[in-house]
Amino acid sequence: MRPHLRRPRAVTTLLVLVALLAGCSADGSADTAVPTQSGAPDGGLDGVRAPSDAAGGTLRLVTSQIDSLDPQRSYVPAVWNLMRLYTRTLVTYSTEPGRTDELVPDLAVDLGTTPDGGRTWTFTLRPGATFETGRAITSRDVKYGIERSFAVDVVSGGPNFVLDLLDPDSLYAGPYQDESPDRLGLTTIATPDDATITFTLSRPDPDFPHVLALPSSSPVPAESDTGAAYQDDPVSSGPYAITSVDPLTGIVLDRNPAWSPDSDPVRTALPDQVVVRTGLSGLDRDQALLAGSADADLSGTGVQQATLSRFEDDPGLTDRVDDTTVGSLRVLALPTTVGPMSNPDCRAAVAAVVDRTGVQEALAGPADASRRSVLWPSSLGGGPEDPDPAADLEGARRSLAACGSPDGFAVTMAVPDAPASLDVADELVAQFAQVGIAVTVQASDPATFYTTGIGTPAAIGAGQYGMVLATYTAALPTPASFLVPLVDSRSISAEAGNANYALLADPAVDAAVDAAQVATDPAAWVAVADAALATHAYVPLVENRAQLLAGQRLRNGVVMLPYNGYDVATAGVGGG
Repeated sequence: MRPHLRRPRAVTTLLVLVALLAGCSADGSADTAVPTQSGAPDGGLDGVRAPSDAAGGTLRLVTSQIDSLDPQRSYVPAVWNLMRLYTRTLVTYSTEPGRTDELVPDLAVDLGTTPDGGRTWTFTLRPGATFETGRAITSRDVKYGIERSFAVDVVSGGPNFVLDLLDPDSLYAGPYQDESPDRLGLTTIATPDDATITFTLSRPDPDFPHVLALPSSSPVPAESDTGAAYQDDPVSSGPYAITSVDPLTGIVLDRNPAWSPDSDPVRTALPDQVVVRTGLSGLDRDQALLAGSADADLSGTGVQQATLSRFEDDPGLTDRVDDTTVGSLRVLALPTTVGPMSNPDCRAAVAAVVDRTGVQEALAGPADASRRSVLWPSSLGGGPEDPDPAADLEGARRSLAACGSPDGFAVTMAVPDAPASLDVADELVAQFAQVGIAVTVQASDPATFYTTGIGTPAAIGAGQYGMVLATYTAALPTPASFLVPLVDSRSISAEAGNANYALLADPAVDAAVDAAQVATDPAAWVAVADAALATHAYVPLVENRAQLLAGQRLRNGVVMLPYNGYDVATAGVGGG
């Protein structure tokens, strides 16, 4: 068994956590006695909310479900934010306000070098970084952590970008089945010495450093890997280590004494302890923030609509809110393989009918959604100008005539069986009825909607879904990550999880993607978005918004854009 931090006594931990989560400190004093750190509205977007360098205290976080604490198995941005406390990567996201979607060096000394336009990447590790065991982190540990993602029969659920970029022919089955001489592992990752690591990709990819910023690219010591059970006790490379996991009391992280701040340019590690209470509903999380028993909500969904009514009775609460778009776009996809949506004029008719203001109002107004008519989230810079057109019913009727259905047609819309999605579906059904388009709504379990529901071409065909109401978010904050899975025909997959919901296979779009991938000007991706929109296979509706509420004690509140929450790597509680 590897050396580890001593686990706290179970009884002591339980008593402390019950006190903390009830809104009291361990000695019984109420948190309401602590002055509320409010600041100004949106203070954490381009600035620091309640700045402080005071160390100490317990940072108390709340969230919904944790999919996995194994860095190679999680695919939830909220969990990736938490993992900044106990995993490090070659590069990571900046903690500077307003620039948190930009990469900065972490374990590496720089953002990597590439001599050939993004096919070969070399990184040099900075000295002094160690695991919680005290052993130095080497390039081979980074390589091994990435290799774990290839063991899809054991380590499943996490991002799989590296599988295509480093082994497109699926020749490598992961470290548990490695039969190569001396267990050399992936030949596309070279580690000539402890401080150097070189990646040779299957194709040039300027976005590869963003892949390396995912927790799935964090180092794992091979001698401590327990396979599927690794999530029970992952080895820390950051300033905290997980010391307790309990469904009632939550997840406890204590300081990692082997971590050296001199080796870490990103994390400030102000609190002595971090406690994460999981499995809470949105209203329960809001109540914890309002009551002072939680400092931040990891989930990134923001306060619930019902909670916003409290702001009318207590206007001071708005000073604790950061209102942000979350990069999540609601779109109406029109599968091109299902009639009548196989006809471009029929798709154009649908696009012309849509009244985005009505959709926005169905989602409780601007607080929850911003109208969006381009295939580009506003949170992603450099996009096309949004014309925000009004509905054009006469134009829709002309397109219906051109597609051979002047009186309209019947179509089935697939929708997640969730209140907000159903509200949007009802609004769209009423809009389409104005021109004779009769829509039957087919609601499916939201837990499986994007996998077995509409996540394969076969599922869309079997349901004869001519419309798919979907919410789409890119895994990485780059134009390529947003657009390629959504519009490139080569991204269509027969496996569950296909994100090209419109099954769009347009040569002009594919050509624009090819041109953008080799272009040095990021504006080339705007041409991809424009070409895809011109097919009318997607009708952008709105971009989701979230009102992040800072807890009473939260200090150094900086909104981390890629994770839609406050950055836990620099957050503190003022020593209280």
